[in-house]
Amino acid sequence: MIALISGTVVATGSDYVIIDTNGVGYLVHLPKPALSATNDGDAVRFFTSLIVREDSLTLYGFANWAQRLLFDQLLAVSGIGPKVAMSLLSSLSPDDLKAALASGDVVRLSKVPGIGRKTAERMVLELKGKIDPRGLMAGAAPSSRDSDLIDVLTGLGYSAAEANAAVANIPADAPDSIDDRIRLALRYFGGL
Repeated sequence: MIALISGTVVATGSDYVIIDTNGVGYLVHLPKPALSATNDGDAVRFFTSLIVREDSLTLYGFANWAQRLLFDQLLAVSGIGPKVAMSLLSSLSPDDLKAALASGDVVRLSKVPGIGRKTAERMVLELKGKIDPRGLMAGAAPSSRDSDLIDVLTGLGYSAAEANAAVANIPADAPDSIDDRIRLALRYFGGL
């Protein structure tokens, strides 16, 4: 298996780059965020997944190992192939995708090209409890107000990932009172 590739970008396409590694050019399919950050002549390094089919060997590249692992988890869902998994990673950031899966946000998932409502529901069902919620809202520790809200939501039976996703979806201009914020969080879950 090819797990990592580094070299110089010699060409780019609509969803791929060609990377020259010691005189050999590898075609590597990338999610749109990684592709848009890559230019011809750039020295790059991508973690990869090699998909072997009867008639092809296809490399998919990712900016970090966490994205690569998320790609593998998506492939484990019945009906999700590499192209649909790449569409998910191209349309949603890894944290947004994890939050949508953890909270069961079928509407958000079904807005991704190639994902219908039934596929989104199947993804949520098959990946429930398998997606590592660490990294959600990375870089920002919740305020004490939001920590209290997360405690209330977990006390009501929601997982920590679901509670974090609900808190992340509360508008910035929302009232500060805990009662109002609980109502907004429950609306996120469809509870009110």
